Amino acid sequence: MQLSATPYEERLTAPRSWWFVSFLVGVSFALILLPFGTLPLLGGLAGGTAAAAVVASSYGSPRIRVVGDSLIAGEAKIPVSALGESHILDPEEARAWRTYKADVRAFLLLRSYIPTALRVEVTDPQDPTPYLYLSTREPEALATAIASAKTATAKP
Repeated sequence: MQLSATPYEERLTAPRSWWFVSFLVGVSFALILLPFGTLPLLGGLAGGTAAAAVVASSYGSPRIRVVGDSLIAGEAKIPVSALGESHILDPEEARAWRTYKADVRAFLLLRSYIPTALRVEVTDPQDPTPYLYLSTREPEALATAIASAKTATAKP
């Protein structure tokens, strides 16, 4: 497999405040178990914090990568030859495209804590998906990587 001219990889990690909330969930579990003694209290603190941290980590685990001739976004893998124009969305446009402008057939990899996004048109006539909506902290870099991968695969 040939690597793209501009490799790109981004993990859509949860914000730091979510880890503090995970600790607060652990504290609430500890308070619930307080009447049963010190050992259950510590178990509730550790178990509640760990369970909430696992949820926060799994929600923040999807990656967006441009590898070779493919765009991999979460569970989706799309050849860059099937992609059209990329549109960088500022926070207002991103909100519009995930609410009232959204198409139900579109592939959405969105995270509410990431304000910017990239909308990439799908040009494959066999694919009913009109576009990909990808939450990203670096939409310009992702658009550049997709464009570089398309030019790299277009060369003989």
